[in-house]
Amino acid sequence: MGIRDLDDYPWDAVTPFAERAAAHPDGLCDLSIGSPVDPTPRVVRDALVAATDAHAYPQTVGTPALREAIVDWYARRRGVTDLQPRNVLPTIGSKELVALLPTLLGLGSGDIVVHPRAAYPTYAVGAAVADATAVAADDPDEWPEGARLIWINSPGNPDGRVWGVEELRRAVVRARELGAVLASDECYAELGWDGEWVAGPVPSVLDPRVTGGSRAGLLSVYSLSKQSNLAGYRAAFVAGCAQIVGELLKNRKHLGLMLPAPVQHAMAAALGDDAHVAEQRERYRVRRDVLKPALEAAGFRIDRSEAGLYLWATEGRDAWETMDRLAGLGILAGPGVFYGPYHPQHVRFSLTATDERIRQAADRLRSSAR
Repeated sequence: MGIRDLDDYPWDAVTPFAERAAAHPDGLCDLSIGSPVDPTPRVVRDALVAATDAHAYPQTVGTPALREAIVDWYARRRGVTDLQPRNVLPTIGSKELVALLPTLLGLGSGDIVVHPRAAYPTYAVGAAVADATAVAADDPDEWPEGARLIWINSPGNPDGRVWGVEELRRAVVRARELGAVLASDECYAELGWDGEWVAGPVPSVLDPRVTGGSRAGLLSVYSLSKQSNLAGYRAAFVAGCAQIVGELLKNRKHLGLMLPAPVQHAMAAALGDDAHVAEQRERYRVRRDVLKPALEAAGFRIDRSEAGLYLWATEGRDAWETMDRLAGLGILAGPGVFYGPYHPQHVRFSLTATDERIRQAADRLRSSAR
């Protein structure tokens, strides 16, 4: 299988439900794709404007200021205090890295890429592009021989699962037994909601409590799309094993995968400012506190969802039936089948809608239960 064999883009199947939902007399409440709706912080926009005289080619490796900002951010926000600039690399959003990582690592036919059972589909797409085989497995004991790349996602999309320190340790040990690269997609790490994740940070695979004193074979992937409303900037980065990061840098240079210079400058500003991140987190907390009880009142069970940008819910019927019911209320969600075949009765609700649209969706859900 290769890139010619990819299926149609899955969200195209949602179009009829989107059209029906948009016909609601009070308008569409779009809780499907998690695209930010809140303003890009002023500190970031000002930095972008200041860097618009970008006449020279940018460096694939990133500016020294950006690399230092990434290193400082990991120390300050993730408890990873021993990184150096050679351990980090900016990327053009995180999706391109997820899709290209098997190819950039030289994987091919006969190699296995492991990803979560409830998974962002790009993990499997990346395997297909490299002509590798994708295998869905959550339990490290089920990760197969022949695995060359293992993806974990914490907090998870769509299910909000968080891997604790002990779980991450176990994952690292198993990946090293297999000789596989362990890549942790951590893009929602600032958005912890339940239990210990309310007060404490979601742990990184690079956390010293996890690594056993070595970053060998480990990668952490992060994006500023959600914490800083920079989805339109395509601002992300990867950090971890210096040998792997160096290999990625070499291959990305050949492919011209370089982040625009003004965006690099804006990223450094975003990474140095924690205030706007706290403000955005509070916006999502308020929206979650409105939407979650309304879903439960309407007969939904919320599974996991202890962190992240989504509520992973089921009312015990086929997801497409749920999508139809929601469309009648003017609400659009994401069907669980987009995230693998293991959750055919789940739907994903995004918190990336305005306060007014979230309140409107909650009111409609409660009214539907009467």
